[in-house]
Amino acid sequence: MSNPAQVINPPNTLRAKVGGGFGAIDARAIAKAEEALAAMAGQFSQWLQDELDKLEAARAAIKAQGLTADTAEQLYFRAHDLKGLGGTYQYPLVTRIAGSLCKLLDDANKRLSAPMVLVDAHIDAIKAVVRDRIQTDEHPVGKALVEALEVRTAEHLA
Repeated sequence: MSNPAQVINPPNTLRAKVGGGFGAIDARAIAKAEEALAAMAGQFSQWLQDELDKLEAARAAIKAQGLTADTAEQLYFRAHDLKGLGGTYQYPLVTRIAGSLCKLLDDANKRLSAPMVLVDAHIDAIKAVVRDRIQTDEHPVGKALVEALEVRTAEHLA
């Protein structure tokens, strides 16, 4: 009493629908993009400072208006921007610290319970590493700072 099974493999038509193969990566295009990025590197410090100013403004709004859904969301967006831009601006440590702050504020339903002392510690750490030009966690102070923030964030979220 066997029940024979039949395996049906449908044809993969996705490639035809999106126009065939995707081709190889164009090394010239990558080199051109890297050159453009290097040409803009002189502006990174100003752009990073602009982002820090926005982060500080979000913190000031919380201090003035209180931690509300709107002010917490604005702070989250500023942290999220820094998380994405830190590495581009040659500060992967800023990316990591901002990532920890994002983790603290990720859940919109729990943002209002985030301890402001921990939020402030993240913001102050970001400002300090930029001020002191501590770009990576290979620096002993940067490593200790980010690891402590990540531990405190994990403890709060647990």
